Amino acid sequence: MKLGVIVLNFGEPASPTEESVIPFLERIFLTNAGLEERHSPEEARRRSRELAERRAPGLIEEYKSIGGSPLNEQALAQARAVEEELRGRGHDVTAYPAMQFTDPLVEDAVRQARDDGMERLVGLPVYPLCGPSTTVAALDDVEEALDTLGWTNVPFRGVTGWHRHPLYLELRADAVRHLLERDGLELSDPGTHLLFSAHGTPMKYIREGSRYQVYVEETCRAMARALGTDDYVIGYQNHTNRGIEWTEPDVEEAVRALEGQSVVVVPVSFMHEQSETLVELDEDLKEEAEAVGLSFHRVPVPHDDPRFASVLADLVEPLAAHEGDGPPRAGVLEWGSCICRPRPGTYCLNTPALEGAARTSD
Repeated sequence: MKLGVIVLNFGEPASPTEESVIPFLERIFLTNAGLEERHSPEEARRRSRELAERRAPGLIEEYKSIGGSPLNEQALAQARAVEEELRGRGHDVTAYPAMQFTDPLVEDAVRQARDDGMERLVGLPVYPLCGPSTTVAALDDVEEALDTLGWTNVPFRGVTGWHRHPLYLELRADAVRHLLERDGLELSDPGTHLLFSAHGTPMKYIREGSRYQVYVEETCRAMARALGTDDYVIGYQNHTNRGIEWTEPDVEEAVRALEGQSVVVVPVSFMHEQSETLVELDEDLKEEAEAVGLSFHRVPVPHDDPRFASVLADLVEPLAAHEGDGPPRAGVLEWGSCICRPRPGTYCLNTPALEGAARTSD
């Protein structure tokens, strides 16, 4: 059976222009329109446009400062890599890169999969930590595209949370080890601090049941333990475009509270380099760290680690021929029906029934 894998990513504009950036931001703000009280779709669209036009000048300057976002190029490479890995395992598979907020958009990727004669689909969000406006919304976009295209008879399965994958945690810990060795640092040194930086999320989502904060804490605990330490700090990269409450503490506040010589920063929400790492961390957070006397060391995102294709293939493979309503049983990963996206055919490694085993293995 011909398998199509929709490899889902956030996307960032290819060029730092108003023509690219404003529509990108509008899509983001409209996806999250429920964070504010709006009385009609028209009002939500107007508000999204207003927020996009306000945010665009600063974001355009950020993209210019890094020479354009590398996210899309890295995402395309990951899609090619997982396709090659799955073909090497004997699957007749085509991977379709799809972005939530830039081209190629999700509907375009699904349309291409239909036109290519795919007989099954798997939605694979490349977000390590499951969140409502990323992982869940991306899979919703796939199902909406299937409805729009009238392609509702194709078997569709979705992967949500996968940060517990052992090889994923290993390659992320290895990235930290490589930086420590390169820069001559040791986490046992009391003057060296380990700081995990996670993308923030509105507290409204947490109060409505999102487990994103739980997944952040679980990931950081597991990575720190793999590195032989339990001494670390978590900070959140919050975006205060709306007057709403976000996760705490802000990563800037976390850095300002540190005393010592060095801070090692690990971005845990991303598997690409993008504006949130190359500007918010490498420029803005570095300035905050140096202002309080800390040398700044940021761990690169291991987006091109060859093992990552194996991680993604491990997530797709059990769903390639999966039938029925229960979670897949193939492979060594512990699968469960997703509670963050309680829809038939959506599976993850994060269900509460599996939490005890995950914490034991941390």
